[in-house]
Amino acid sequence: RAYTYAGLAYGAECYCGNKLPATASKPEECNSECKGEKGSICGGVNRLSVYRVEELRAGARRWRNVIYRGCFRAPENLTDTFPASLIQPNLTVEMCSEFCSKKEFPLAVIRGQECYCGYPTGRFSLHDGTDGLLCSGTRNASSTAEGKYCLVYQTPVQDTRCTDRKFLTTKSKVFVALSSFPGAGNTWARHLIEHATGYYTGSYYFDGALYNKGFKGEKDHWRSRRTICVKTHESGKTEIEMFDSAILLIRNPYKSLMAEFNRKYAGHLGYATDRNWKSKEWPDFVNSYASWWASHVLDWLKYGKRLLVIHYEDLKQSLIPKLKEMVEFLNMTVTEDRLLCVENNRDGNFKRSGAKQKDFEPFTQEMKDLINRYILTVDEALRGRNFTGLPREYVPR
Repeated sequence: RAYTYAGLAYGAECYCGNKLPATASKPEECNSECKGEKGSICGGVNRLSVYRVEELRAGARRWRNVIYRGCFRAPENLTDTFPASLIQPNLTVEMCSEFCSKKEFPLAVIRGQECYCGYPTGRFSLHDGTDGLLCSGTRNASSTAEGKYCLVYQTPVQDTRCTDRKFLTTKSKVFVALSSFPGAGNTWARHLIEHATGYYTGSYYFDGALYNKGFKGEKDHWRSRRTICVKTHESGKTEIEMFDSAILLIRNPYKSLMAEFNRKYAGHLGYATDRNWKSKEWPDFVNSYASWWASHVLDWLKYGKRLLVIHYEDLKQSLIPKLKEMVEFLNMTVTEDRLLCVENNRDGNFKRSGAKQKDFEPFTQEMKDLINRYILTVDEALRGRNFTGLPREYVPR
């Protein structure tokens, strides 16, 4: 991500930065074996093994992880809006991106020969993109429509305004669940909540892979009340009544079933193989899990003391408004800039990698008939409790 140094700690954690601490520790204090490479040392307890990242060869530097964000109307005063700037004749995207990366900013903004670096803010939120033709129809640094518009690129640098997280300093008085059926985006929602509030989320379970990805609340006992909310897929009366309130995350069952099947056979970020989909496991999985998708929602509606219902699809479509609802439900107040930072880091490390699955239809008509009946039942139950019904895209197909 364009950092100068990489640091390894605890055998499994990686940190990045551009500055070294003033003093070094004794070499023997770095004594944790790397989890992925036996015989190698990856730091220690509160100790980093630090490596300098070598510069890429000039030919390889071009467009390294630089993402085009679009053409936007320029703010009235660019120098007030952006903390760093550069004026360079024959400015290129690479020049501006490299300059902003070295300054540790996630956005590179170009207007003619001017390069600006900064973050998404209330003044410049990246919510109102304009026709790319207004930026002269190019993705280089040519002059843009009389200086009224600018080109925006995402640099490889992470927006760190919302990455600090910690445990609650005093035990939470309200015990909140983040409840969902498996495959409904619970891990992603935890990522959003943690970065928005600055507090770790807990889990009814323990997942070492998620702990190693930064979910430190995984190792905390789920009833410690040191986390802002607790992930659960449970839906029994006893388990539900342990919580004072809950965010109930619901996702289209067709998508949830496929996501959970992928997770079961390929982990959080992989895809099941064609052989998996064509095996007997898939129809058996649908028959058992489809009813669980429905009973999970129905039980929480019946036994939950105080609920906020969030549809995964609405969260994806309107991230900031829906995240605000969740944060307010958790009785937290956050700044607009922090929410914009979360939006800028919205995917985290939780998007499935590799080639996306081709469009295919794994559901037989018999499966669809079964799932559609559950959709209608859940929709009716939600409306009966004065919640918004299921999004239209769930409706029987």
